[in-house]
Amino acid sequence: MALDRETVVRTALAVLDEVGLDALTLRRIATRLEVQAPALYWHFKNKRELVDEMATQVLRATYEAPEEGLDWREIARRSGVTLRRALLAHRDGARMVAGTHLTDTSAYGSMERALSTFTTAGFSLSAAISGLTTIYHFTVGFVIEEQAVQPTPAERDPRYDFAARAARMDAAATPLAVAAGKELFSDFDRRYRQGLELIVRGLAG
Repeated sequence: MALDRETVVRTALAVLDEVGLDALTLRRIATRLEVQAPALYWHFKNKRELVDEMATQVLRATYEAPEEGLDWREIARRSGVTLRRALLAHRDGARMVAGTHLTDTSAYGSMERALSTFTTAGFSLSAAISGLTTIYHFTVGFVIEEQAVQPTPAERDPRYDFAARAARMDAAATPLAVAAGKELFSDFDRRYRQGLELIVRGLAG
């Protein structure tokens, strides 16, 4: 198998899905590729550089051109929903993407189209940037918390068991906090849509 950047990134994402971000190492990736770890340094200077490329690869799925005729509200909603879907496609996807440096310029075309829609609708450039980055930061933060509870769709961290959480609390003194458990740690799709809609309504106001 030819060892190129694309192969390394594809393999690294597969290892990420199995072991998570904290356990992802160049040595593990090299073992999967059946090479020695130093062979990876021909393509990436360190893990940080590799993670930047992995994040860029994941985010490319969000750069699709929007349908013609969508207003700024729908652009805002779709930007959040599409980003969340891309982050959830990999274990620790949100943690991996947070704070990374994009390695190519393919994001800028999508950004230009979104900003154009917002400014045409009457937003200043500054307000458009604030709105879109607020959605981005909300989505990344939401998915970080979501993946802490459910690392994968088929896996749930037992520390977030509703009954175990309630057993540690004084139900008489904090009944609402006890009841909040199922609201905080389940039905993430609904809660994400509600939060995103709050942002869109705020922008409209």
